[in-house]
Amino acid sequence: MTPFKMHGTHILSTGSAVPDICISNDLLSNIIDTSDTWISTRTGIKERRILDNNQSIIDLARIASDEALIKGLIKAEDLDLILFATSTPNDLFGSASQLQKSLGATKAAAFDITAACSGFVIGLIVAQQFIQTGTYKNILIVGADTLSQWVDWSDRTTCILFGDGAGAAILQPSRQNDLMSFELNTDGSESHQLSIQHQENSSSIDYKNLNFSAQKISKYKYLTMNGKEVYKFAVSKVPESINKCLQTSQLKTNQITWLLLHQANQRILDTVSQKLQIPTEKVLSNIQCYGNTSAASIPIALNEAFNTGHICHKDIIAIAGFGAGLTWGSILIQWNAIE
Repeated sequence: MTPFKMHGTHILSTGSAVPDICISNDLLSNIIDTSDTWISTRTGIKERRILDNNQSIIDLARIASDEALIKGLIKAEDLDLILFATSTPNDLFGSASQLQKSLGATKAAAFDITAACSGFVIGLIVAQQFIQTGTYKNILIVGADTLSQWVDWSDRTTCILFGDGAGAAILQPSRQNDLMSFELNTDGSESHQLSIQHQENSSSIDYKNLNFSAQKISKYKYLTMNGKEVYKFAVSKVPESINKCLQTSQLKTNQITWLLLHQANQRILDTVSQKLQIPTEKVLSNIQCYGNTSAASIPIALNEAFNTGHICHKDIIAIAGFGAGLTWGSILIQWNAIE
């Protein structure tokens, strides 16, 4: 639990992108044993967007980033740093450099953050640290994931939940500080509750006889999730995390203008808001349109809230990400419009 005390940080602009292909619950019910009623009553999801074979995660990330750059009135070559929060990179070594090239951000350093659904929140906090020290001035944070490629589409317990998307935000130094306090946590002992586990085939390299003809091929299993345990984890840890941020910032729950949680399940959103005694009309939710887009869910919802005028000068937004790792993190933002 760490308050921000040094140079202020301002959220200059945001952007988002989702694929064109829309998979409704009714369409899924033609493929697997489910129905729109079964899915929507349990998750709040009505449809999700899926990346087609002609697009990549870099394409989505670039579109979201371009929107943020245009709205922020800056050019890609003005960026000093790109933080790419994703657990589904194009390249196992990371995709931030690919995004840097795609944008033409030739002066920017770039690296990936692998923290699944908490990735964008962690990206905001990492960016804040660089701005606090005066190291960088224009930082692009992108949250993007394409988990549709990692689910078993015959498993109705997981495939109904996930969609693809990307969201972006640009942070700059400011006299007034938008980012008020944060809280980050990890519980690796529960990582098996939500994971994409590594597996290896039976082939191996004969080191004793120096026979390297039999190559070892690394593979990963489908995404697996213990839904009940993830639900219990989220509704227990997230309210605690947000309350700690409020205490650090010396704020009360009723001073929160908007509650923006990772869009994992409408039931989780409802339960967390009830525990915090935050009324439904203050909860930002778009899960019905996109499902769980992992690291992209918070920045997509944040961009839509800005675009629709929901977020105004001096509004306080409590944001929390949670998911695989298990990781969870919260951040309090008081957005200050540039006058």
